[in-house]
Amino acid sequence: MITALDLLAQLRPLHVCVGRTGHIRQVGHSLAKLGAGDLTGLRFLEAFEVLRPAQPSGMVGLRSLAGQVLRLRLRAEPGMILRALVVDDGAGGVILDLSFGIAVIEAVQRFGLTARDFAASDLAVELLFLQEAKSSAMAASFSLNARLDGARLAAETEAMTDGLTGLHNRRALDGALGRLGQSDTHFAVLQMDLDRFKPVNDTLGHAAGDAVLRRVASILRAQTRQDDLVVRTGGDEFLVVCPGLTDHARLDQLSRSLIHDLSQPVDYEGMQVQIGVSIGIAQSASTPKVTPEGVIERADIALYAAKRAGRGRYRLWTEDMGHSLTELAAPQEPAQA
Repeated sequence: MITALDLLAQLRPLHVCVGRTGHIRQVGHSLAKLGAGDLTGLRFLEAFEVLRPAQPSGMVGLRSLAGQVLRLRLRAEPGMILRALVVDDGAGGVILDLSFGIAVIEAVQRFGLTARDFAASDLAVELLFLQEAKSSAMAASFSLNARLDGARLAAETEAMTDGLTGLHNRRALDGALGRLGQSDTHFAVLQMDLDRFKPVNDTLGHAAGDAVLRRVASILRAQTRQDDLVVRTGGDEFLVVCPGLTDHARLDQLSRSLIHDLSQPVDYEGMQVQIGVSIGIAQSASTPKVTPEGVIERADIALYAAKRAGRGRYRLWTEDMGHSLTELAAPQEPAQA
């Protein structure tokens, strides 16, 4: 026949049996995990501090609280508040059935408790299960959201990226122009067209042309700033938007460097491939009230002027170039004698 104390130990892992002298006779196995050590033989009021509803000074006072729920704490762990139902054992002592109350989740995390540390019928076990399920669901939701965000970002990046060179494409350019149009930031545009690129495709094939375009993209990234937008706008056409760049000397230096580097031979399968570049430059600060699209149109005009001057050159848009390619291309009338 199982004894009453053994039965209590199996059914209530969080209990304390106090004898008529006020000394602890038995504790549930879960209490050992709370860092108080072996409490057996200690005076109950030396191991525990009763906070409410009253603070008994001895065993008589503790027995007078039978039937009530106490708030108490282990003196060795004053930060953990416990609840205890006091039961008179009929032999001059009491039994306290303990629980963590609303602090159960904190107790589980702090002391590494498991379901075996609670009575099988304790609602805390279900609460722990719900908390674990909630945590798992939240973790799964977070993971799913992270994957979705990553996929969306990848899709958005792909939609705005040129597949061959990794540079931005026209869609990215349109977005940047929209933002510039709503700000007061002045900017410069370099419109570029590769010289002698068509013969590379015609004589060596598209693989050679692709290799040259990737080399061009690498040079453009190396020569431009981190905040500049480098765009492949067409087959052999590129464009750079430079926010805040209004210094003519810096634009001259950048253009000269690009022309120099892009004119260097490219090795392709043992053959030397050589191209060049013509550049047209325009600035938003050149005249008032010009739209970003208008700046790009002026850069186109300056590019046409550079090509007409002999290629491998750069030109900065000025008023005398006009406001359309038609004006620039129109033959000039001979001066009157």
